[in-house]
Amino acid sequence: MGLLECCARCLIGAPFASLVATGLCFFGVALFCGCGHEALTGTEQLIETYFSKNYQDYEFLIDVIHGFQYFIYGTAAFFFLYGALLLAEGFYTTTVTGGPKGRGARGPQRAHSWQRVCHCLGKWLGHPDKFVGITYVLTIIWLLVFACSAVPVYIYFNTWTTCQSIGNPTKTSASIGTLCADARMYGILPWNAFPGKVCGSNLLSICKTSEFQMTFHLFIAAFVGAAATLVSLVTFIIATTYNFAVLRLMGRGTKF
Repeated sequence: MGLLECCARCLIGAPFASLVATGLCFFGVALFCGCGHEALTGTEQLIETYFSKNYQDYEFLIDVIHGFQYFIYGTAAFFFLYGALLLAEGFYTTTVTGGPKGRGARGPQRAHSWQRVCHCLGKWLGHPDKFVGITYVLTIIWLLVFACSAVPVYIYFNTWTTCQSIGNPTKTSASIGTLCADARMYGILPWNAFPGKVCGSNLLSICKTSEFQMTFHLFIAAFVGAAATLVSLVTFIIATTYNFAVLRLMGRGTKF
């Protein structure tokens, strides 16, 4: 068997949808978790430095930030394992379903190690209908995560827009001193926090700092990562649903 023929047979048996979804999932989760963690740390530093001098004002916020960071750790570990299992399920389904040039033919003389591993995983985890249900629930949950990741982007964008107005006073009729970023308005700090807001030239100087710029862009990157993860989950749903439909037609799947 020539090299080209070997490569062709490997490509024929590869679950491309699962491969694309797994790569997108790993990329999106890594971007969301890595950038989100650092952005939360940057937000904590900005609040401590510019918006409140009393630790009791932002003590609850610190606890929430640390809670989200622990959630990020768990999310990274879970999606790495679950993405690997879905990829294994895709390979397993590919080996048992029929295809071009006998793609589904299996025998002792043609079995590969990865086929045996995926076969064991398939027996242990059950049929693809279980993956469809789990992935559907994860997609609904991740929609909420995706929506929550848009909130800090919105807050930082509003602050950045205010700074643009302060830096270009000809574009607004309001007094520069009245243009403020109020952390209390978004529920980040309690209403009795002091000062709780920064206005005018002081706000403009904050927007020019590397901490603010970096945190803003990290939140944008985390939002993009959440979107990529959402797309990967939808792709996984399509792939696992197709796998289950094929196995059911072959008489290997269970009925709903």
